[in-house]
Amino acid sequence: MTVTYHRNTDLLYICLDEHAGQVINQDLAEDVHLELGEAGRIVGIEILGASKRVDVATLVSLTYAEVA
Repeated sequence: MTVTYHRNTDLLYICLDEHAGQVINQDLAEDVHLELGEAGRIVGIEILGASKRVDVATLVSLTYAEVA
C-alpha cells in the first residue's frame, strides 16, 4: 500500500495494488473516487480536497510519499 499526498492540489491517493492493470473509476461520494480492478476489487482510493476530510498531519505516522 502506498499513500501519496499532493499538497498543491490537496489530493490524497491510496494505492492498494500497484499492479492492478486496467481499472474502472467509480464515484463513492463527492470528491471521493474508487479505482476498481478485476472482479470489482478496490485497488485505489482518490480523495480530492483531502485536508477537508482527513487530518493530513496524522498521516505522518504512516510511511508515505509526499509530492510537492
